[in-house]
Amino acid sequence: MRARERRRIMNNRFSFQRFWSIVKKEFFQIIRDPVSIKVPIVIPIVWIVLFGYSVQSNVDHIKMAVFDQSKSHESRELVSRFANSGFFVNAYGVSGLPDMSHLFDSNKIRAGIIIPPDYVQAIQSGDASSVKFLVDGTDPTVANAALNSAAQIWKDYISVQAQEHANGNGQIADRSEPSMTTSIRYNPGMESSVFSIPGLIALIVQNITIMLSAFTLVREREKGTIEQLMVTPIKAPELIFGKLIPYIIIGYIGFLFSLTICILLFGVHIAGSLPLLLLLGLLFVLCTLSIGILISTIAKTQVQAMNYTSLILLPSVLLSGFIFPREAMPFGIEIVSYVIPLTYFIEITRGVMVKGVGLDFLSTQVAILCAFTLAMLLIASMRFKKTLD
Repeated sequence: MRARERRRIMNNRFSFQRFWSIVKKEFFQIIRDPVSIKVPIVIPIVWIVLFGYSVQSNVDHIKMAVFDQSKSHESRELVSRFANSGFFVNAYGVSGLPDMSHLFDSNKIRAGIIIPPDYVQAIQSGDASSVKFLVDGTDPTVANAALNSAAQIWKDYISVQAQEHANGNGQIADRSEPSMTTSIRYNPGMESSVFSIPGLIALIVQNITIMLSAFTLVREREKGTIEQLMVTPIKAPELIFGKLIPYIIIGYIGFLFSLTICILLFGVHIAGSLPLLLLLGLLFVLCTLSIGILISTIAKTQVQAMNYTSLILLPSVLLSGFIFPREAMPFGIEIVSYVIPLTYFIEITRGVMVKGVGLDFLSTQVAILCAFTLAMLLIASMRFKKTLD
């Protein structure tokens, strides 16, 4: 009895040897899992780079169009001042207001200048409202930066013009200073909710669908039921699409629910076609589910699936234009945003809900989302086929 009692007491005491054996075992297990080694290195690098370069509030290189009806030396000088300021890029020269409106609707420009035919006479006589500056108010951050920059450029330009038209004794003639009128399109009140809510709907749908589908095959693998599927005559595409259908329904319900809540709580007005928005919402659900399925074919455990998911979700929030304007990002970081599906669906939601544009203005975004979906499903099917074989 005494020996048994001694052994019980010894077993209840803390043993450094047992503790150290567990530590070594866990280290060996981590070393055998390459993903666990990479996570503490890759994630900090990715997040620091993304936050450091994408979180910028200074907006420059705003694309603009110019409708120069004067075609004079003075009008060319004004356009040159805008282009050389660093805040604007003279991306398009248009021959009419319909062309400029088309560029605004298709999201190719954020600003525009309209110079009247009698611009030179207006400048010399000091007539007001001689030049019109248009800005896309969908993103208040970009719109405010464009308005402030344009006002400063115009002020400097008029000051130079006044010096050039000074009277003989060097004194500036007493005349009214010509003004530049401004017009804000789509969101005249510059309300932040008009900009953020459509993007929030897209972000919620992405997060729901990717997290739902990223674990579907991983759970089968961890439970051991994947081996049961391997001995059946089921084909990889049959399994992939069979698992997608329930999540398509759940993800689309999440999209409808999010859209309804935003309309009821925030009074969001859908300026365009609701059926078009619902149809393209289904396309985005399928696209993001295909990304989750691909993650599920790569990850071997649910922890790995969660890590891969976080590597996708955070960059999409930062780089898609949901919070920070893409115009403020360095060129290299902006290029990365073009391979993020959320970027294109945010452009779709803001285009339909805020600008009221139709499919003819969103065909590029729709085509890219279709290409993403087909590519992800094809790669996932090929990867899982290897597993089945």
